[in-house]
Amino acid sequence: MIRAVLFDLDGTLADTAPDLAFALNRVLEQYGRAPLPLARIRPVASHGTLALLRLGFGLEPGAPGFDEKREALLATYRENIARETRLFPGMDRVLKALEGSGRRWGVVTNKPAHLTGPLMEQLGLAARAATVVSGDTLAESKPHPAPLLHAAREAACEPGECLYVGDAERDIIAGRAAGMRTLAALYGYIADDDNPTAWGADGSIDAPIEILDHLTEATGMASTL
Repeated sequence: MIRAVLFDLDGTLADTAPDLAFALNRVLEQYGRAPLPLARIRPVASHGTLALLRLGFGLEPGAPGFDEKREALLATYRENIARETRLFPGMDRVLKALEGSGRRWGVVTNKPAHLTGPLMEQLGLAARAATVVSGDTLAESKPHPAPLLHAAREAACEPGECLYVGDAERDIIAGRAAGMRTLAALYGYIADDDNPTAWGADGSIDAPIEILDHLTEATGMASTL
């Protein structure tokens, strides 16, 4: 029986790409560069500030100006963290169904805690989640399984009683290594060169609401969902 569902944050639980794109474009403009369309930014939105700076400026850590631009990006994003960010369509229904069935849910993200906490608060989810594990909660981050195992403990579940849903290969690698069932969120931030069918997930979904179908089929939860 699946007793807890854990979610990646960016690109799985919430559509954060518009605010990440807004922050990147503001910083690009500050440095005299043209803004980028959301369609170019969206596929890298799950991969954090390093991917955004690589896309916008062609910069790698240690390059001249990298730290300055990273701080500018983080500051701008913090100030606009829930400007347009919303749960993906159908996700609120999923969370309410899980809560109504007595199952727990939580978040395991590589987003740092100083961003994860405020975003969860702004979305009205902080008090509802059984666990929130950020990228710097532990010494390890995904694809290491430690954050997922930590989340399972906080949710008072065995890893095998958890389902992890994510939109990046590292999510599925971490979930499998932790001994959890996994779902690839194909509605998330999937790049053209990604191949979710090769990630080894237990299944894939095109919309959040399909999580409930998967739980019904896999665990016999029809009567509670």
